[in-house]
Amino acid sequence: MKSFLIAFMATAIGSTSGCSSPRQPQSLFNGRDLSGWEVDVPSPDSSVRVRNPFIVRDGMLVSLGEPRGHLLTDSSYRDYRLEVEYRFPATPGNSGVLVHASTPRALYGMFPRSIEVQMESGNAGDFWCILEDIRVPDMERRRGPPADWGTTEGKARRIQNLTNDSEKPVGEWNTMVIEAVGHSIRVWVNGDLVNVGSDATADRGRIALQSEGSEVEFRKLSLAPISRQ
Repeated sequence: MKSFLIAFMATAIGSTSGCSSPRQPQSLFNGRDLSGWEVDVPSPDSSVRVRNPFIVRDGMLVSLGEPRGHLLTDSSYRDYRLEVEYRFPATPGNSGVLVHASTPRALYGMFPRSIEVQMESGNAGDFWCILEDIRVPDMERRRGPPADWGTTEGKARRIQNLTNDSEKPVGEWNTMVIEAVGHSIRVWVNGDLVNVGSDATADRGRIALQSEGSEVEFRKLSLAPISRQ
């Protein structure tokens, strides 16, 4: 049943997106420094300068996990295919890729307004709604009772992914592909289609990476624009 649902969603979204193949990709990370990115790490004391949790090490972009915050692209994007290669080098961890990010620190004084594609070990590909929303098939089973749905504090913001075994063991590299076209988002993890959403309340914005308590390494961040017909 799950395989049928995934195939149905891929066909349905693909047949209505009206998009062509991705164009030539561009790297969002130059392998040397954080050019093209902005660090946002809230501090409980505005007079205290906090440490930057995002560094470049051995040609990789590394989120150290603490202090917590976000690394956001200087530019905004729409209609693209984003390929991310990442790993948790030592222990299972937590991070995420946020798409259509806009207002900084909009939730809990930390998270920018966005739709998060979860990277947390065991849950890669979940959607988290952060003052933006998105719909998926079988919504009630994957998000809970409709009365609890929402995009703000205390609401059911998590939409579970469709697979349980798409991630590789800790220390191995995972490939996540996020295709954001119009108001639809599709996510693959290591070749498995793990989530498909439509009717998103945003269709453009910055891309952000999280520092969320765990060290995570990124060796590829590649974006290819998609032309819609």
